[in-house]
Amino acid sequence: MFTGVADLKKTFEAARAGRATGQGTLLFIDEIHRFNRSQQDSFLPVMEDGTIVLVGATTENPSFELNGALLSRAQVLVLRRLNDDDLETLLQRAEEFYSRRLPLTEEARASLRAMADGDGRYILSLAEELADMNPSAPLDTAALVSAVQKRAPLYDKTRDEHFNLISALHKSVRGSDPDAALYWLARMLAGGEQPLYLARRIVRMAIEDIGLADPEAVHQALAAKDVYDFLGSPEGELALAQAVVYLATAPKSNAVYKAFGAAQSSAEEHGSLTPPAHILNAPTRLMQRLGYGAGYEYDHGTEEAFSGQNYFPDGMARENYYRPTERGFEKEVAKRLAYWAKLRAQK
Repeated sequence: MFTGVADLKKTFEAARAGRATGQGTLLFIDEIHRFNRSQQDSFLPVMEDGTIVLVGATTENPSFELNGALLSRAQVLVLRRLNDDDLETLLQRAEEFYSRRLPLTEEARASLRAMADGDGRYILSLAEELADMNPSAPLDTAALVSAVQKRAPLYDKTRDEHFNLISALHKSVRGSDPDAALYWLARMLAGGEQPLYLARRIVRMAIEDIGLADPEAVHQALAAKDVYDFLGSPEGELALAQAVVYLATAPKSNAVYKAFGAAQSSAEEHGSLTPPAHILNAPTRLMQRLGYGAGYEYDHGTEEAFSGQNYFPDGMARENYYRPTERGFEKEVAKRLAYWAKLRAQK
């Protein structure tokens, strides 16, 4: 058990002594992401000169949790969850060990693999429990569930799996796949995710990926949050599911999202430019003498309720940030903008 860099140095000194006699050292560190930056840095020189061969294991994303210098000197191997065939192989090995078949129907056997959720150690533990049973008939799925405790879905609300699943939900909505979106929503709820966190993300999806293509989308998302607040769980979760389906089946547009990003870039680029004088208020005589408000045209006083005046700062060319799509309600917005552009050109 390492408690700091001093403990690691002792291990490295022992490895150097062994190396002097021709003995190599393989150092295995479990949960290596728990080491802080200075502890991780201490591995670098002994990895480079061959004093140790470091093998680190982590359940986190190494790109986020490990130093770049350490990663550059290592080979990353991704260990993926066991699939259904792998789990069946483990069950067969367990049966060979006990010299008898587990007392399960084929349907229950498939359910057992599903309960293991890709975890080989867990399915072997279940197989051990079942091997000790001697039922009068093979267990069906219902009897299996009552005989062994059902496994909670693998889900850590604060780590990688949390971000993986919310990403899967968001991208399924963006990709207009309501069935996949409902699956990921159900996975997160089953894993104990806070429904109001999901509600916030659903609202974000509505404004980021749908926007003015369907202005009702954000209302549906906000309504789902209010319904959940009012009903609570489990009834309120149906409102979240309804909002997810609505968003997934709505026309998509990120035009406002992109337009605002472009406007933010312009604001940073051009600095503190003042508005043109004609759109400034002139509450004092001094401001009037300075030309504040001079030449302003009241849009409602024109025939088309559109003056076509410039509203960008002096010294900055007119920009075009918002470019609506031809999908959903934005198609109507595009017609309005084209009409105003035509009037502006005539002014």
